[in-house]
Amino acid sequence: MLVLSQYVQRAYAEDLLDSCDGTGVGHLLKERVGKVEEFVDALRRVADGGTVVDPEVVRQLLRHRRDPLSRLTAREREVLALMAEGRSNASVAEGRSNASVAEALTGSEGTVSKHFGSILTKLDLSLTDATNRRVLAVLAYLRK
Repeated sequence: MLVLSQYVQRAYAEDLLDSCDGTGVGHLLKERVGKVEEFVDALRRVADGGTVVDPEVVRQLLRHRRDPLSRLTAREREVLALMAEGRSNASVAEGRSNASVAEALTGSEGTVSKHFGSILTKLDLSLTDATNRRVLAVLAYLRK
């Protein structure tokens, strides 16, 4: 199976490579089709049971492993930065000194909660009794 894609879809590439069961598999960007000799070579290698991955897909996969924050959208990084400043997820109650993330972004608590959930998922921070995922997310941000 040889997949052609217009854009690098890291998750799809990972799923494709994970599902490889010894049969030929490949993931190329569509622009490679224009380089006929390279494309035909890739088809032959996949047909012979080999694996072919576009160099740009490889770069994206490696970058993703080196920098977990690269998985986050700009807005998610902004939410995480505000949390690293010590801002709260919840609305600020009267008399409390720390401003909330939602107020800083002029958004709703619900939106911030969705972003934070996405951050935890993208950073692979699973829920366990022994960890504080908010602290681990902020530490990942501060390590950048």
